Amino acid sequence: QVQLVESGGGLVQAGGSLRLSCAASGRTFSTYVMGWFRQAPGKERELVGSISRGGANTYYVEAVKGRFTISRDNAKNTVYLQMNSLKPEDTAVYYCAAHQRSWDLGRASGFNYWGQGTQVTVSS
Repeated sequence: QVQLVESGGGLVQAGGSLRLSCAASGRTFSTYVMGWFRQAPGKERELVGSISRGGANTYYVEAVKGRFTISRDNAKNTVYLQMNSLKPEDTAVYYCAAHQRSWDLGRASGFNYWGQGTQVTVSS
C-alpha cells in the first residue's frame, strides 16, 4: 500500500509555470506506475499523464503535450509534474495516483491509490 501527498499548487498567470510534487510513503515506490489526473469544476476527472516504474517511459494527453513534463525520483519516493505555458483551461484540482498493474501508460483506469489533490488556478 502507498500513501500519496501532493504539493505545489497555487495561483499563476497564463503563460507561467508551476511544479507539482507528489510524495509517496513506503519502500516500494519504484514498483508503482504513477499518474497525474486533473478535475475541473463541472467536468470529469481526466488523466493528464503517466510515467513508468523506472521513469523511462511517459504518456501525455494531447492537450498538455509539449507543455507538461512528468518525472520521478525513486530514491526520494517522489513524482513531479512540471507545467509550463499554463493556460486558463488548465485550472483544476490535480491529483497524483498509483497502480502496480502492467497496463498501457495511457490507460486511465486501474489507479487504486490517490492523493488528496492540489488546486491549480491559472488566471487570464
